[in-house]
Amino acid sequence: MNPLVVIPTRLAATRLPRKPLADINGRPMILHCLDHALAAGVGPVVVAAGDQEIVDVVEAAGGTAVLTDPALPSGSDRVQAAAEIFDPDRRHDVIINFQGDMPALDPALPRAALEALGDQADIATLVVETSDPAVRANPNAAKAVLSMAPGSRIGRALYFTRANAPWGDGPVYHHIGFYAFRRGALDRFVSLPPSPLELRERLEQLRALEAGLRIDAAIVDTVPFEVNAPEDLEVARRLLKPAG
Repeated sequence: MNPLVVIPTRLAATRLPRKPLADINGRPMILHCLDHALAAGVGPVVVAAGDQEIVDVVEAAGGTAVLTDPALPSGSDRVQAAAEIFDPDRRHDVIINFQGDMPALDPALPRAALEALGDQADIATLVVETSDPAVRANPNAAKAVLSMAPGSRIGRALYFTRANAPWGDGPVYHHIGFYAFRRGALDRFVSLPPSPLELRERLEQLRALEAGLRIDAAIVDTVPFEVNAPEDLEVARRLLKPAG
């Protein structure tokens, strides 16, 4: 594999406008994400920015950024567009979508996603096993229904849902929206229209499953913290507070 890590981001956000440039301990959030993506050490990192202001901030800090169409409909579309701009010769055969609102993401998680991609999956993602009734009942916490061999830490995704699934005794897997795509699978995914189940569940990964793409998921230990609202910034500042 020859991965490329892409961080999609844009200034427009309903709950937290200008989120990528929000201050976290004296630095914009996007730079913390960039730090963690680089620390993973899995490949070059490029920020896919929907706004020139983000490009300027990243480049001033010594990072690499490309300007993408602000009208692109999703982060996946932005990732694919940035990969084409940064790597038109397609030397990179795996594209990692490193979320731009997870400034404290464990650098081990991209490596776990690559392990799950293996040599069979088209797309890899991450899950956390949960027994918390509140998480199981929360429609904002997507669940992955996996075919998982006993003792394995990687399973094949059969479905994703906002419901508490599967039924009966056994683990429930809280899905983390972090993906590694084979380059061709990403190209195909963004070329497809939204699928019926995707529209019903409001989960874009169902588009891939309905199109016959294989998604494998690796179990990790913790759900990464996401910044989605102003109050989340205070949590992020505590998590990223320098030692000493």
